[in-house]
Amino acid sequence: MQIRAVNLATFIAIAAGATLAGVPGSAQDARQPDPRHGAIIAAQGTANVPACAQCHAFNGASDSSGAFPRLTGQPVAYLTAQMRDFASSLRDSAIMSPIAKGLSPADRADVAAYFAAAEGPFPVLAGADAATIKRGEKIAREGDEAKGLQACNNCHGPDGAGFPPQIPYLAGQYGDYIKLALNMWKSGFRKNSPHAMKQVADRLDDQDIAAVAAFYQHIRNDPETTSAR
Repeated sequence: MQIRAVNLATFIAIAAGATLAGVPGSAQDARQPDPRHGAIIAAQGTANVPACAQCHAFNGASDSSGAFPRLTGQPVAYLTAQMRDFASSLRDSAIMSPIAKGLSPADRADVAAYFAAAEGPFPVLAGADAATIKRGEKIAREGDEAKGLQACNNCHGPDGAGFPPQIPYLAGQYGDYIKLALNMWKSGFRKNSPHAMKQVADRLDDQDIAAVAAFYQHIRNDPETTSAR
């Protein structure tokens, strides 16, 4: 079986699940987001929603437990799209959907702009064993022809560095969160990106998911692999 790499522009459109209408800076939306206002919402919340910092930390680095993802430095268009999906319940979450619905589109854009520009540390975390990380490296860099999987890096950039504006980085993202996200797609609970990430997750078994998650968490803090990118 030959694995055909997805054209990046096509993947972006599929992964986004929608056009860029309503995304700050697009032709359809002349309003520019205000990261200073986003910082206030992140720190204090609003009358309708709690402070983002309660779960994601003020700098967007979260708490390394993997319960909440790193937001620091993710593409603003990606963060805006996820907030829009939470608000519409296309991406349903008992925590995030009520929060996104409680914010106006302008508020969501401002928060996304703030976290996209934030600078949070990448802590060195205890990782998986070397064999698991090596397995994840192979899937990330080469894919798995027998399972019809192209390399994760084809869409998420060199070793998960990301492809703005729509594709998030994975390098340094918490492994437990990556596992959670993939399992949510695989089980059908996460419904955005049904024609991209859902199909990838369906081809991964539990060991594959654990390996990919371990590799991407590990690589941000590995001088040897980082220098090879």
